[in-house]
Amino acid sequence: MSEQNLFAVMRGIVLDEFAAIVPGLAPELLARIEVTPTKDATHGDMACNAAMIAARPAGKNPRELAAALVERLAARQEILRAEAAGPGFVNLTLAPGLLLAQIPVILAEAENYGRGASRHQKINVEYVSANPTGPLHVGHCRGAVVGDALANLLGKAGYEVTKEFYVNDAGAQVIALARSVYVRYLEALKLSTEAYIETVPGGMQYGGAYLIPVGAALARQYGDAFAETPERNWLPVFRDFAVARMLELVKEDLAALGVVHDVFSSERALVEGGGVARGLQSLRDKGLIYRGILEPPKGKTPEDWEPREQELFRATGFGDDVDRPIGKSDGSFTYFANDIAYHADKMARGFAAMIDVWGADHGGYVKRMQAAVKALAGNESARLDIVLCQIVRVMKDGEPVRMSKRAGTFVELRDLIDEVGPDAVRFIMLMRKSDAQMDFDLNAAVAQTRENPVFYVQYAHARCRSVLRAAPPVHAGADLASLTAPEELALIRRLITWPRLVEQAAESREPHRVAFFLFELAGDFHALWNAGRDNTALRFLQADKPAESAARIALVAATAIVLRSGLAVLGVTPVEEMR
Repeated sequence: MSEQNLFAVMRGIVLDEFAAIVPGLAPELLARIEVTPTKDATHGDMACNAAMIAARPAGKNPRELAAALVERLAARQEILRAEAAGPGFVNLTLAPGLLLAQIPVILAEAENYGRGASRHQKINVEYVSANPTGPLHVGHCRGAVVGDALANLLGKAGYEVTKEFYVNDAGAQVIALARSVYVRYLEALKLSTEAYIETVPGGMQYGGAYLIPVGAALARQYGDAFAETPERNWLPVFRDFAVARMLELVKEDLAALGVVHDVFSSERALVEGGGVARGLQSLRDKGLIYRGILEPPKGKTPEDWEPREQELFRATGFGDDVDRPIGKSDGSFTYFANDIAYHADKMARGFAAMIDVWGADHGGYVKRMQAAVKALAGNESARLDIVLCQIVRVMKDGEPVRMSKRAGTFVELRDLIDEVGPDAVRFIMLMRKSDAQMDFDLNAAVAQTRENPVFYVQYAHARCRSVLRAAPPVHAGADLASLTAPEELALIRRLITWPRLVEQAAESREPHRVAFFLFELAGDFHALWNAGRDNTALRFLQADKPAESAARIALVAATAIVLRSGLAVLGVTPVEEMR
């Protein structure tokens, strides 16, 4: 039995035996039958809900069905013990040989252990997508880590993943950037800026010191050619130059975090290339755009509402609360219209499955965007998932860290990386579900204790490697029968959940579950390590017991493999030794 996902194997066995008890169950009902890890190890290795799922359709008592299933499963050689529990669950304790047989599977598969078979499905994960107006800050950091880990996780689960960054370079923010850079340009020429700043709509919006070298570079390239010319002459030049420089800065910040995108899509290129008109035309062709007047919204008035007749998208037909405007009174498109076009472009590139990672402040935008994708897809299948990331507070010595070295108003991503390193940033950002607010404690991030999760997990891998460096070569065919201690079996039980966790976390779009798994796996290994200190019979290397040593070396090697596999998903380095 070489199937990696032992839970899938056992589910197949359960379905086979259950079919003899309750034949002819509908496929949609069978799909709800699960075999999952037990919450309490004293209840066995796995639990099954088959009797509870089928009781009502079969017209039978769930406890009676559970008892009948127990009788059949108990006769299987793969199962040591089957017991009915609660209102109709069945708990399974696997035969020890079946558990132990997974260690050679892990050793043979190496880091491919847990990798799903190819699904032959393309999926686009878009994340970060920050306005190209300055360096990335801690708010962007969480989305970057979550998006990158999610993309890695989906790749591990068998999807064909494209990592994408949407460059918002078509809106008013890049005009404001160009004007702010112009001030830095004048400063570089030693010219007065006061009169110009007074004329800038909204003032100098981006006043961070990070624009000083951009202004200086423009002064070197153009001299004073734009010093006393109308804005229309220099604005396109300064906008394009500044956006390009800011995008370089963003890419450098992301690279320092280990994040590299496959595709950078330009909003301006999409608009200027007629993409918005094409995207909206597909909705017009389906009769989904009409002229009308929206009722004034209750509560806070959104910026895209106007009390006039305008073109509206029939979003309510696809799950949204109200229909949505696609054009402004000045003739320009709304942001939503551009976003419709962008997702239509993704779909035209062959992505029927898309994931957008957004800040939690965009939560009110979810329904309308998902409605647009449903409308664009028509009769074709398309899925847009939105992963929301809540804010992060950076803390040090119990106090919030507020200021940036260059921007003056926020904590920059690069400052955080310089303070604690990219591994700590990535792992700790994934130790909470993305839609939960979190405090990033700088003190804990550099501590060499269990309170620092990345240290705790990396230390487990380093300990594995220290054993393997001192041991004879791993023997995949070693006799594993001596692995009977509770600490050893607990570790094996954790290892075998990895393939299932990859599949489940990918489907639920929850990469934080990988971080939790690794933390628990590290805890199991540290517990076994500490048990060997107190009980010499549990030590990994024993010169007078070569068979037992070989079995434990195989277990340590399997543990190191799964730790590396999980850390690769998170984008964290599996260190060889701690210093």
